[in-house]
Amino acid sequence: MADGVWFNFILAAIPAGMPLLLGTLGEILTEKAGNLNLGVEGMMYMGAIFGFLGGFYTNSAVVALLAAFGGGLLGALIYAFLTVTLKANQNVTGLTLTIFGTGLAALIGENLLAGGSVSVAFSEELKAAFGSIRIPVLADIPYVGPLLFSNNIFVIIGVVCAVAMGLYLNHTRRGLNLRAVGENPGAADAAGVNVALYKYVHILLGGGICGLGGGYVCFVTCNGAWVQNCVNGLGWIAVALVIFACWSPYRAIVGSLIFGALSVLQFYKPAFLRDVSAPIFSMLPFLVTAIVLVITSVRMSREKVQPKGCGVNYDREER
Repeated sequence: MADGVWFNFILAAIPAGMPLLLGTLGEILTEKAGNLNLGVEGMMYMGAIFGFLGGFYTNSAVVALLAAFGGGLLGALIYAFLTVTLKANQNVTGLTLTIFGTGLAALIGENLLAGGSVSVAFSEELKAAFGSIRIPVLADIPYVGPLLFSNNIFVIIGVVCAVAMGLYLNHTRRGLNLRAVGENPGAADAAGVNVALYKYVHILLGGGICGLGGGYVCFVTCNGAWVQNCVNGLGWIAVALVIFACWSPYRAIVGSLIFGALSVLQFYKPAFLRDVSAPIFSMLPFLVTAIVLVITSVRMSREKVQPKGCGVNYDREER
């Protein structure tokens, strides 16, 4: 690829990786609280459909973003109540949440499309609100400007969330308490940390961030139109990216950029790959995900492993 094509490829890869970054960050925060939530796909679907409804009926970008966050948060609330309060199996609950969120989005979407129109979509004004936001002066910096300072609002949200989460987990007392809850909730409880409260707050925040990832798919990828099955497996890739990122928000940025590049590769493929069919490129992110999971699991160090409390429900009475 020529230099200009390479630059355009990277420029396209950054926004393409944003739904994965948001889904990964949401799951990292949840797992840091000691809960493995396999319902990322479902929460992304709930964020997508609720965000679409909020934007479609109010024509407000702020309401659409809040509704997307709220949709993911609602899914996380269901999960938190079942696993933290009722002590249900985390794996089964997460898988059930994926089925529920996917089905709910499909049901509401079917009703939206049942009125006889071919599709429903945002107004042109609202679509423009989720287009590129150009920051004056900074956007004029060669190469760096278009990459970092002339992108849609979700790129800003994703990067800010990743940096803020990294600082929170590693440099604040509450972040340290959260990591203690994820590693050893019994010890954290004995030290005076409200384990249930920490779990609820961070599971809900994580779900809301996942919901924003679903909102991105609807608002940007689908250009403000509701498309059935729009998330299409991104939630599962996000779960795998958590392992690839070793539960680090900073590494999640790199991982999402790589997988974003894989998702747009078919539009920028070099000459020697032009005879390769499009379905191969569509399959590539999932194939690489499987390979990454195998390699990462084999080479995982003791310092970069899943929080020990994940998958195990904490009961104070059994301390």
